[in-house]
Amino acid sequence: MIASVRGPVRHVGLDNVVVEVGGVGLLVHTTPATAAECRTGQEAILETTLVVREESLTLYGFSGVDAKALFEQVQTVSGVGPRLALAMLSVHTPDAVRAAIAQSDLTALTKVPGIGKKSAERLVLELKDKILAVGVDPADLAIQPAGAGADNAVHAQVRTALEGLGWSAKQASDAVQRVTDGVAAPTEVSAILRAALRELGR
Repeated sequence: MIASVRGPVRHVGLDNVVVEVGGVGLLVHTTPATAAECRTGQEAILETTLVVREESLTLYGFSGVDAKALFEQVQTVSGVGPRLALAMLSVHTPDAVRAAIAQSDLTALTKVPGIGKKSAERLVLELKDKILAVGVDPADLAIQPAGAGADNAVHAQVRTALEGLGWSAKQASDAVQRVTDGVAAPTEVSAILRAALRELGR
């Protein structure tokens, strides 16, 4: 199991980074917010989980052990795989996910693309007691969306990233338009993507 990686960043994508470890470039899938924190040429330290499938080995990376632990925990629920777990952390912070589960906030959970009412109910049913058992006080957790990135090419990249996370083309387009329509609107891909994720998480 690859528990963490450390090395210079060779490439930063919208939802992935390539980190060189021992002369080998490792592709690490992350949330847009985590990818935006990385800089090409600078060293990155990511907590990682290796997901092994018959046809693939996929590495997922996180800026801290908290997000990694939650990523692994939500996958114990039937029907929740790594892509959906990563989408949850792309829309909400780890504390926000725990708060939504602890408070049975189905509305917050269903803001994640791919999670419907039944899936949200299953998450609450299977994880609520476990989250409360470790001493999490729902009242102390604020449900806040996590951190995205204006010419047409930049907007197209952001829309593609949002669609890849599960939103429809219209939802992605509307979100990008809302967050870029203003005097002080963000212009970089990562900034627009973070802003769009906040908008979609409302």
